[in-house]
Amino acid sequence: MQILKQPLLSIVNDHLVDYPTPINIHYAWSFGFLASMCLIIQILTGIFLAMHYTTHVDLAFASVEHIMRDVNFGWLLRYLHANGASMFFIVVYMHVFRGLYFGSYAAPRHWVWALGVLILLLMILTAFIGYVLPWGQMSLWGATVITNLVSAVPLVGDSIVTWLWGGFSVDNATLNRFFSLHYLLPFIIAAASLVHIAILHQDGSGNPLGIDSTVDKISFHPYFIVKDFLGLTLFIIFFAMFAYFNPNILGHSDNYIEANPMVTPAHIVPEWYFLPFYAILRSIPHKLGGVIAMVLAIVVLALLPWIHSTEIRSSRFRPIYRVFYWTIISCCLILGWIGGMPVEDPYILIGQVASIFYFVYFLGILPLLGKVEKFLLSIK
Repeated sequence: MQILKQPLLSIVNDHLVDYPTPINIHYAWSFGFLASMCLIIQILTGIFLAMHYTTHVDLAFASVEHIMRDVNFGWLLRYLHANGASMFFIVVYMHVFRGLYFGSYAAPRHWVWALGVLILLLMILTAFIGYVLPWGQMSLWGATVITNLVSAVPLVGDSIVTWLWGGFSVDNATLNRFFSLHYLLPFIIAAASLVHIAILHQDGSGNPLGIDSTVDKISFHPYFIVKDFLGLTLFIIFFAMFAYFNPNILGHSDNYIEANPMVTPAHIVPEWYFLPFYAILRSIPHKLGGVIAMVLAIVVLALLPWIHSTEIRSSRFRPIYRVFYWTIISCCLILGWIGGMPVEDPYILIGQVASIFYFVYFLGILPLLGKVEKFLLSIK
């Protein structure tokens, strides 16, 4: 067709219409599409919220209340944005765990996986600085605690913290810097996501069997477009249950108290999607060690393509791996629970045990498990 000779339409056609897709992929492959929808929602709602937000410590909290009370449908914009962050992380975490189950990190998609982990890191950074903007109690003290962690870096740590703050405490300069970064980073995430998709489409999508499917492929449209939009419909219903009926359940009540540097909250906790990493941070009684462990907990995911030792991608053919897979899922849930608990016994001990298992799984069990499975197959 003549219209497809236009460069832009040709790109859309190659990646969204005639893109050859393995015939046996199922709804677990819809989470990538849902993640892109979440990103679009976050960018659009964020742009409209920025039109009414005031980046000043004396006015930021009041401007959020103004959005909620006085701006037409401002409450909806704010709740879609705040809960949209949680939905984004739910979808991305499901996307990651699906990749772990079906071995999506293995070659030839290793760079797709590594870039995906980088996008996750950018998401975590964006969500953290966004949590500071409402300027409630958890915003102020969360920013103070987390940015202070950088001071653990030898020699230059204190200088970096002073630069992040724009002074000697979390104050107006910090809020301005965080607002600028929070506005910029989603567009960087969007660009990285496009590269992520482009690299994926070079070798094609994986499939539940983890085998080469160069022959059994059909066009993406209309077969998988229908699947993705059914998933999107169900996701919108799930999202709406939070946004309309219980919009504050995933947040912290202290963030509805205006930030006060003279009053420390009884228990400082980040948003729920940070809790597993926060638990790992707290489990090590050494500031620099805790920071390194928290960062390594994410970086180790990017190393999976190079440290795993199996030629079989899908867990459908790896019964021993399936047991360990559900164990690491349970470990992550335990870490999430511990991250929201007070720093006292028995939560400290449970968090330390779960943190050790997390790293043993990725740095010990996965590199050896493939070799064990291969040996067991050879003796049968």
